[in-house]
Amino acid sequence: MPQTPSLQRAVSRRSLLRALGGTAALGALAGCGVQAAYVQPGDRAGVDLSATDKRLNWANWPLYIDTDDDDSTKRPTLDAFERSTGISVDYVEEINDNDEFFGKISPALMNHQQTGRDLIVISDWMCARFVRLGWVQEMDRSAQPNVAAHLDPLLRSPAFDPGRVHTVPWQSGITGIAYNRRKLGRDIHSVSELWAGDLKGRVTLLSGLDEAFALLMQGNGVDITRWTADDFHTVCDQVEKNVKRGQIRRFTGNDYTKDLVSGDVLACQAYSGDVIQLQADNPDIRFVVPEEGAELWSDSLMIPDLARHKTNAERLVDHYYDPEVAAELAAWVNYVCPVPAAQAVLADSDDEDTAALAENPLIFPDATMRERLAIARDIESKERVEFTKRWNSIVGL
Repeated sequence: MPQTPSLQRAVSRRSLLRALGGTAALGALAGCGVQAAYVQPGDRAGVDLSATDKRLNWANWPLYIDTDDDDSTKRPTLDAFERSTGISVDYVEEINDNDEFFGKISPALMNHQQTGRDLIVISDWMCARFVRLGWVQEMDRSAQPNVAAHLDPLLRSPAFDPGRVHTVPWQSGITGIAYNRRKLGRDIHSVSELWAGDLKGRVTLLSGLDEAFALLMQGNGVDITRWTADDFHTVCDQVEKNVKRGQIRRFTGNDYTKDLVSGDVLACQAYSGDVIQLQADNPDIRFVVPEEGAELWSDSLMIPDLARHKTNAERLVDHYYDPEVAAELAAWVNYVCPVPAAQAVLADSDDEDTAALAENPLIFPDATMRERLAIARDIESKERVEFTKRWNSIVGL
């Protein structure tokens, strides 16, 4: 299995700065009575050509699948699927931002047209919009025994898709706090410590509303599976106060990693997968799931309406829930593996570095950490415009 990858891979996978126009427009589409956009359950399935047409089209983020060390055009886990099934996969790295991709395929979906894609991977908060709009199909779990057996219980039933009937996590991650232990001179245990005096001007928060709000609410003791508008505005009040007093250096996309490495920032909101990769070069950088808890999120697989190769896509999804395959992928991407059984596979590896990944709680959270992880209730369409305006006015977008 490959060694720990470079940080470059992680940077392109998470959304960067979002303009108000984009998010407001999405909220308006999903929640302001655009009836033509919603697709009824009976109108979502297309003619499935899988039995006679052994192929499928899969849209994913750049650098989000294992590649061969000597030939980056080869993808071992995907190549193995093609060999074993005879199904040819057109794998396209075309998703660079959730909102951008939404804008790219939404005209077809709202007009009940094919997208040309059988499988897509987007972040769960965006998946929620697709599910509510009726733009994705239910998967046939009877044809996916690996998903049924091995999907992490923590990820099985998010509020936007109870029972995960429309979505399957591709990879997961944790939004927590990263800090430089040597330069700070102490450990961080809670969200409230971001507001400590010795961190004034040396803190960054994530700029994206959907990425930032849940962890901050958890710092206030909020159950993020059922947060309210009052909880949201309380967080905004706190952040606004800390902006005015100079506590927060700036709001960032994935570029928070540069500030943390340079030492300009001592503590920040961060993604677990990024920190694993930073630690390979700087062991002083730590990641903490705060005592109050942290957000567990996923980028998930979905089958769009009218997909022409639905059965083939379902087989591919199930392939990646084979623990052997999931372990090979986890060793490469270094995010939270949605297949806990892959941990034992990695532990049995003859390669010491690969076996060590099985003990990394940021890939396989231990029991103590799992108790503090939760999937946030997503921002509903009726809330989005108001909340986005409030948040972006503070962030400066």
